[in-house]
Amino acid sequence: MAELPKSINNLISAFERLPGIGPKSASRLVFYLINTPESYVSEIARSLLAIKKEVKICKECFSVCEGEICSICEDSQRNKKIICVVERAIDVVAIENIGGFKGVYHVLGGVVNPLEHIGPDDLKIDELIKRVNNQFLISNDQIEVILATNPTMEGEATALYIKKKLENLQGKNLKISRIGSGLPMGADLEYADQATLSRAMDGRREI
Repeated sequence: MAELPKSINNLISAFERLPGIGPKSASRLVFYLINTPESYVSEIARSLLAIKKEVKICKECFSVCEGEICSICEDSQRNKKIICVVERAIDVVAIENIGGFKGVYHVLGGVVNPLEHIGPDDLKIDELIKRVNNQFLISNDQIEVILATNPTMEGEATALYIKKKLENLQGKNLKISRIGSGLPMGADLEYADQATLSRAMDGRREI
């Protein structure tokens, strides 16, 4: 069996570590790049370096941005009393694409997953509780927290954990809701079409 050059094997191994990329897909990508102009490969390399150098994490909602605070958190027209909790920054993009949501977001950075050794302390849950408390210091009006984690076992478990943590805020005018049934069990917000995601947001229920 012919051996591949070390540089090819190294790049295949690197691609395999990406989510959703198996050995065959990684090999196809590498051999595709071999047959493309060097300028295109250089463009990809520059773009990869740029996201590490230029993309930052918003200090308020933990989504991605280019400054210290993202454009959504900076927007004075946004309703800071409605906080939509999502797993990843890409879920913010999905919800924004449907239009109509005028609240703000809170990105957890994942879900509770014991099999992958991810516990509540590894997520931005304490930061969410602090954020809600700080909002109550600003206003006594009702605050709604929309738990928009994906409808997977891990997403549901994470939503339930956050609900219990929020319920410890005794005497607060707090509404906790869960995205509606527009999304089937096991679905990802990232891959949901806009109509389904819109129904899920509109059909959120108090929990």
